[in-house]
Amino acid sequence: MLNNSKITQYWQKFCERQGISSATAYSAWSYGDNPAMADELSELTRCGLKTATTSAADLYEPNEARPYVGEYNIILDGQQQPVCITETKVVEIMPYNLVSAEHAYHEGEGDRSLAYWRQVHEAFFKAEYASVGRRFNEQIPCICEVFEVVYV
Repeated sequence: MLNNSKITQYWQKFCERQGISSATAYSAWSYGDNPAMADELSELTRCGLKTATTSAADLYEPNEARPYVGEYNIILDGQQQPVCITETKVVEIMPYNLVSAEHAYHEGEGDRSLAYWRQVHEAFFKAEYASVGRRFNEQIPCICEVFEVVYV
């Protein structure tokens, strides 16, 4: 459950420090599909090892905003508490099987190899596609984002 007041306070403090309007758009979300994964990946982000992420373009709702350059994201831990704020620097859409070793490295997970990235992302995407009655394949369009931590 999102603690909207904590998230709002975190955002307002960031805006005051940056000198930007608190009306600036942002998203607040956690990684993965469970609290342990959210904790692990939010910590990798906070400490600067994780500077990229990947999502399945097909799984966004029709009215759901997709990542865009300049977007601010409040990264939440497994308890839905703010950990840091990132700013999206690059967004590319490419087939799953063309995601690069460089992108996998910047995701900061495991041994940072493309083989590790494919292992965990294929399992994750298979489960996500199955949950909506669809099948994963290696040509699914992936949204690859690169970001920078701008506030801790």
